[in-house]
Amino acid sequence: MLHYQIEFDDYRQHLIHVTLRFLANPNQVLWLPTWIPGSYLIREFSKHIEAVKAYDEAGRILNISKTEKNKWRLFNTDHELITVEYDVYAYDLSVRGAYVDQTRLYVNPACVCLGLEGQEDTAIEAEVFLPEELKHFQLATALSSKTLVRGRYTLKAKNYMELIDAPFELAEQTRFSFKAQGIPHEFVVSGKHAMNVERMQQDIEKICATEISMFGSAPFEHYTFMTMATGNSYGGLEHPNSTSLITPRDDLPKADEPEEPSKDYQRFLGLCSHEYFHSWLVKFIRPENFTDYDLNKEGYTSLLWIFEGFTSYYDDLILLRSGVIKQESYLELLKAQIDRYLQNPGRFVQTVAESSFDAWVKFYRQDENSNNAGTSYYNKGCLVALCLDLGLRLRGSSLDALMRKLYENTQNGIQVNERTIYDLCEQLTGDKWIEQINHLINTTDELPLEQLLPEFGLSYSLKNDKSLPFGLKLADKAEGVIVQTVRRDGVGAKAGLSAHDIIIAIDGLKATTKLIEKYAKQQGNYSLLAFRRDELMQFEVQGGSTDLTAVELKVDNQAKIETWLNA
Repeated sequence: MLHYQIEFDDYRQHLIHVTLRFLANPNQVLWLPTWIPGSYLIREFSKHIEAVKAYDEAGRILNISKTEKNKWRLFNTDHELITVEYDVYAYDLSVRGAYVDQTRLYVNPACVCLGLEGQEDTAIEAEVFLPEELKHFQLATALSSKTLVRGRYTLKAKNYMELIDAPFELAEQTRFSFKAQGIPHEFVVSGKHAMNVERMQQDIEKICATEISMFGSAPFEHYTFMTMATGNSYGGLEHPNSTSLITPRDDLPKADEPEEPSKDYQRFLGLCSHEYFHSWLVKFIRPENFTDYDLNKEGYTSLLWIFEGFTSYYDDLILLRSGVIKQESYLELLKAQIDRYLQNPGRFVQTVAESSFDAWVKFYRQDENSNNAGTSYYNKGCLVALCLDLGLRLRGSSLDALMRKLYENTQNGIQVNERTIYDLCEQLTGDKWIEQINHLINTTDELPLEQLLPEFGLSYSLKNDKSLPFGLKLADKAEGVIVQTVRRDGVGAKAGLSAHDIIIAIDGLKATTKLIEKYAKQQGNYSLLAFRRDELMQFEVQGGSTDLTAVELKVDNQAKIETWLNA
């Protein structure tokens, strides 16, 4: 058994001290993942590892040398009992990293616990020690855990992969327990908040029960939600039987939360629904090459439109099916997805399959040109899932049935490859789907929403949307109006405006975002002054035109729409 000792005495300096004890193989290599499953970007976690030292059983210092960016080598240590010590700088508030201060101790073992090459399948025990002044903190984790004495815990994992895919938190927490379809769940919130606990429990129970019911069973025996409430941070990361969430505290349910959840609370419920759904889709059902992750380098797949797109389709749909939101709210959420798609000129540049493959270099590295050059496998993938669902229903099946087939296949040891969705659609309907699916995922043609939605009682029409004046995303700053992004096909781009320009005047008046919006809506040609770098430039823009399209959805036949939405 590998033994980790994790201490937080230097939490004020945001340091975690780790001691690792093990029987070494000859020329033992220690390594740290470069990325964390579920977040497709090389994170270079090893940059936060400090002061690595090694000792033999007698306490003599051993030579340990760094051989690669994330690897260290010990020499001539065959079957010796070795101790390795090091510090980890931990001040990343995101769900992907580690964070320690006087309010919270949060550890993703993927960026804290060095692994042993060749010993990844060895059982693991991790002892966690709290300093005296933080011993009142509570522990949240999905790992097997035991409290030894106050402020000291033992965590156990079957192997290294289980360890690094199960974060843990120690903090002052609000928590409650419940069962969904007989499965124990724990819901934990840290950070300053005033969450309506009773309402949160009522809604999350419904969401979890609905998702388990859809699949027929769950790939876990217990589940933990860990949520950090902050001022404005937002995100989530899935794990096999837990999720780590970070949310604006205003998104949590309030004491007077209305029966129909507020927009903010809907957003948090959608996040919970999304990450929970990942327990089936991506943590259990995986791309073939994700069966065993290689965490030393990128793991490419063109299938994220399934794993993130389908999940994005179901996260809001589950809110409706569980009774947490009403149909009107769901259709507003669907409209928002379609509007994002329509207002993304990059959909004519990049296919959703290409977007999936390029996740490592594009999705997590957004810049001012991203919306012009690419599409989102979350957003377009969601609408591809909608098109597949409606198309399957027209042929007597559904995406629900396809999801259950995926789950059944995985239980029988069959994971997802490039042919899987084509083959399952054919199995479910008896029809060939090559042309239809290729059109959805391998071309930049428009999705057939206008044809499919009316078949289920929902009219689909387009209207002009003037929410981006002159095709510019703007922000008021002390020095002027900052151009954040420019639509490549917009009026501003055609006039020569670029991201990072600072607009100071329009039509001879001091520029504000509100004034620019006013001129963009009225007919006429206007002179606009802006700084690019330190040079003053003049641009001529034409008002009264629109750069955006939005959708209008209207229920024409309630009976038809219920055959889709209520499943």
